[in-house]
Amino acid sequence: MKIENPADLRVLLQTARGGSLSAAARTLGMTPAAASATLKRLEGQLGARLFERSTRAMRLTPQGQTLLAYAERAFELLAEGEALVADDRAALQGTLRVAAPSDLARTVLLPWFDDFQRTHPGLRLELVVGDRLHDVLRDEVDLAIRYGLLADSRLVARRLAPAQPVLSAAPAYLARHGRPNTPQDLLRHNCITFQRGGRRHKLWRFAQHGVWQEVRVDGDRSVDDASLAREWAVAGAGIILKSSIDVGPDLASGALVRLLADWETEAYPLHALLPSRRFVPRRVSALVDYLALRFSTMPAAAPADRPFSAPAVDAEENHGHAPKA
Repeated sequence: MKIENPADLRVLLQTARGGSLSAAARTLGMTPAAASATLKRLEGQLGARLFERSTRAMRLTPQGQTLLAYAERAFELLAEGEALVADDRAALQGTLRVAAPSDLARTVLLPWFDDFQRTHPGLRLELVVGDRLHDVLRDEVDLAIRYGLLADSRLVARRLAPAQPVLSAAPAYLARHGRPNTPQDLLRHNCITFQRGGRRHKLWRFAQHGVWQEVRVDGDRSVDDASLAREWAVAGAGIILKSSIDVGPDLASGALVRLLADWETEAYPLHALLPSRRFVPRRVSALVDYLALRFSTMPAAAPADRPFSAPAVDAEENHGHAPKA
């Protein structure tokens, strides 16, 4: 069966927020009996229990959690639509759910997010930080920021910056071990590698005069958090191959020194991924436009693509390493 009255979902929302039907009733201006009857009607129409009831509190069931997430987004979109109808210059409002790589979030994005929220105080930010590949559809985020070339045809991809991985190490490491002059010299160095899905990505690729070569590096440290890898490198623990955006501040300050600058690495662009072609909330498109503008002003970043381009071609995302392992 279908939900006959979408307004009944407000009882679900307020019960989840307040922890009880009586709290929901007070917020909605109805009696506890009416709130209870509305919830029972909703469960009957869906054929699923939405809350586990006890004498102390009400706890959402897995089905209730799923419906709650969609109900919250539905009411946010409705509120934004009403505001746009009333005034197409209405202030941005609602929640932005953003997934981003760990090091990029810490070194670049956090102050930009702060600035964006100061400009739009009606927005709330839910930031998911980590280096695993977020499924934009499954994880229910409004926007995922990812490195690499991407291929999911269900998503809208916009390039934010044409980054490439660069090889670097701290002056302290180079003072102890010397500088590599060719990719093959990396075989004699301690290289910090990344883990993805339980596998270490150890095959790094370089090119000169159009000829590519692969080097299977190794080292005494590997991690699944790109931010920690960069911190190890700055501390002098080894050599890293990492996005020019992430290590840009360390290269500028001298904390890291670029190596093999006359060797080319594989393209590693940064993209904004959106879960739908049909409707993009104005708060989301505004954030993407803002990020594209900020990245375009970075020294290593060229102008970003036009808004919401076609999905990128197929490749694997791997934080600066070659797609093989």
